[in-house]
Amino acid sequence: MDRSEFYSSQAGRRIDAPRRSRARFAIGDIVKHRKFDFRGVIFDIDPVYANSEEWYEQIPEGQRPDRDQPFYHLLAENEDSSYVAYVSQQNLLADTEGEPIDHPQVDQLFEHFSAGRYRLRRSLTH
Repeated sequence: MDRSEFYSSQAGRRIDAPRRSRARFAIGDIVKHRKFDFRGVIFDIDPVYANSEEWYEQIPEGQRPDRDQPFYHLLAENEDSSYVAYVSQQNLLADTEGEPIDHPQVDQLFEHFSAGRYRLRRSLTH
């Protein structure tokens, strides 16, 4: 398989990744966690795991996801709070509620909510 590298500031190192990766979801999509009760809007996608080793080691060994799959950065919410989450593709499902996310940073990254998804601010696109 053809491989490439990119620098991850979160991991503080270069990350080896396949040159092509298939993300099931896109920036602006609303998703929910497969196992835990939270949902969120995707604001960035890593083609493979690109966070710190310490973060990965905090996941219980039997629940650690495969590193060689897309990982999503979410503005997330549950009944109690809003936060930023980093979740593997295998642990996400499409959210079918059709409701916006109540997160204080949504307006900083997205222009508006329509048809069940957010549109990234034009000033943030390439």
